Amino acid sequence: MIHIENNVFTLHTRRTTYQFKADEHGVLLHTYYGARVGNDDLSCLIQLADRGFAPNPYDAGTNRWYSLNTLPQEYSTCGVGDYRMPAIIAENADGSHIVDLRFERFETRPGKYALDGLPAFYGGSSEAETLIITLHDSTTRLTVELYYGVFEEFDLICRAARIINRGSAPVRLLRASSACLDFPSDALDWITFDGRHIMEREFSRTPLRPGVQNIGSVRGTSSHQHNPFVMLCEHSADEDHGLCFGMALLYSGSFEAAVESNPFHDARFAIGISPHHFCWLLAPGEAFTTPEAAMVCSPTGFAAMTHCWHRAIRTHLFRGPYQFERRRPLLVNNWEATMFDFDAEKLVSIARAAAPLGIDMLVMDDGWFGTRCDDLGGLGDWTVNENKLPGGLEALVPRIRALGMDFGLWIEPEMVSEDSELYRQHPDWALRVPNRPPTLGRSQLVLDYTRKDVRDAIYAALCKVLRSADIRYIKWDFNRSLSDVWSAALPADRQGEVYHRYILGLYEMLERFHQDFPDLLIEGCSGGGGRFDAGMLYYTPQIWCSDNTDAIDRLRIHYGTSFCYPVSSMGSHVSAVPNEQTHRITPLETRGIVAMSGAFGYELDLSQATDAEKAIMTRQNADYRKYYDLIHNGDYYRLTSPFENDRYTAWAHVSADKREALVSLVMGASRAALPFITLRLRGLDESLRYRVNGQQSYLGSTLIHAGCPIPMLMGDYRSLQLHLVAE
Repeated sequence: MIHIENNVFTLHTRRTTYQFKADEHGVLLHTYYGARVGNDDLSCLIQLADRGFAPNPYDAGTNRWYSLNTLPQEYSTCGVGDYRMPAIIAENADGSHIVDLRFERFETRPGKYALDGLPAFYGGSSEAETLIITLHDSTTRLTVELYYGVFEEFDLICRAARIINRGSAPVRLLRASSACLDFPSDALDWITFDGRHIMEREFSRTPLRPGVQNIGSVRGTSSHQHNPFVMLCEHSADEDHGLCFGMALLYSGSFEAAVESNPFHDARFAIGISPHHFCWLLAPGEAFTTPEAAMVCSPTGFAAMTHCWHRAIRTHLFRGPYQFERRRPLLVNNWEATMFDFDAEKLVSIARAAAPLGIDMLVMDDGWFGTRCDDLGGLGDWTVNENKLPGGLEALVPRIRALGMDFGLWIEPEMVSEDSELYRQHPDWALRVPNRPPTLGRSQLVLDYTRKDVRDAIYAALCKVLRSADIRYIKWDFNRSLSDVWSAALPADRQGEVYHRYILGLYEMLERFHQDFPDLLIEGCSGGGGRFDAGMLYYTPQIWCSDNTDAIDRLRIHYGTSFCYPVSSMGSHVSAVPNEQTHRITPLETRGIVAMSGAFGYELDLSQATDAEKAIMTRQNADYRKYYDLIHNGDYYRLTSPFENDRYTAWAHVSADKREALVSLVMGASRAALPFITLRLRGLDESLRYRVNGQQSYLGSTLIHAGCPIPMLMGDYRSLQLHLVAE
């Protein structure tokens, strides 16, 4: 609900309130964000003082207490006396870097705003409201429209900025944040989700320190190293207590998220496109739209915040039939089974082994096209290699379908190999600087997706493949970061636009697939989790969570990922042991329990599985189907942290009505004389009585406060699941 009175703008959600106001000088001041309160003008909380070296706007006259350097602002500017992080930096035609934005007008609309060419949460008039605030620099005539989308049910507030040059001379944008948020106190912890390839989104928590703390990516992708979801919270906040804020950027390119603690112990947060090599030329009359930033505040800890994110993403970001109408397929991918060494007969043998186990789909991974037999060549030549697959997909896919299974395909449409027909014909289609040797990643270059002719050519080639057979799924991979970022299609003074134009081109491609192949499930991937962000989820409702399929490492990866992203978005498979990445051996039952907390599947040669292993897999697949709705649509509870407890990791899925729950627990390496485990559960109804695995029953209050006894599990990495049903 949006309440407006005397230029005080109050955005209410179910449990929170967000407020700002335009003051007597037209400066947009941030007044409050936290637990829900009334409609009072909370600018009374802003205290003023004459601070040394804090300059005053000219229109404040002799009032030295009024300084932009100390006031909490809604969208901070540059060059006018605020020395903290700016949300916007522009180079004006005269070479100055001054942006002085003042309030001009506001507008409200039913429903959620949309962003042209960019992913965004969506909602109708009964689900969301939009507020648009217009700010204006009267000297340069630069205008900024601040968009706010309010989803009351999910405590979700979305933000974006549209920057318009209404002047008569060009302006260069050097920074354009999606959101800025000032906090009255810096007594907060900064939580980020960091890592590297095959160990993504590890939980990191540290108190704010003086100065700027930031994370981000300059790789042209959201990256394995840092995720565009961050949190700020009270020092005492935990799963069930304390004020916390989660902020996500719906963007798949280079980004920056930063928080600054100033000498007066307040804090400013900003998130948006990375300013690294960013320079966007705005000619008179042109506009630039930032990616969307989304915020959830929880007054009662991390779990409630997580539930808001998961529900909002499932209902207002996912699209297409795999949002709710259809179940995600239980699939087997041939990559870890065969790598590049496969042919039609080997794939059919895997499918023959998979079909009786209850597996829905066979996915053919890298190596099916051009002359590609290793990762040194062939990318860009999207024609079927008929030496491996005689008769092409037209011959192979019906054989898989005859076994009762669907068929999926791996592609990497943003890349090109030097050793390819495409590159030999169009070397200028790759991102590279003339007269310099290119930097290679995985022996490949990146196609220039800023160019429509490049996108059209790749799209046409892939459409021909997809229409050649009954293909229900594609895995869209991206196996290197951007470098040598220079486009032959842009003049020198616009090369600073390439990083962002690349992402706009990617989104345009994905949207074309979404529109032209509405029943196709696309799973995102970037060497696993290198592009796991909310922007991609608008186009690909599941993303391969990590190339690391080791079940014990996945406990940490899933834990960090779960704070924002729903379980249903995490591609998660059972692989062979010893594991390819860690050489660890874990029981098949444990690998299944871990992978089941995601979009489930297998990554191994099922034709080599023993009868005993096939019996276990058959039970796993039946359990996954039995618990599918609970896992994919229930509320997720982190019962322990693998970063704090190496003895065991536990989590739970609880139905919305709290009448059913699935509790999973995985032990660490075995030790002698271990203490007993009593696991306290979360999310149950204290007044209901639950039967555990069809046997003993307990009151919800007992399971929550006293706990559930866990039987002794002997041996390394043992696991169990408890199915709770209310009587």
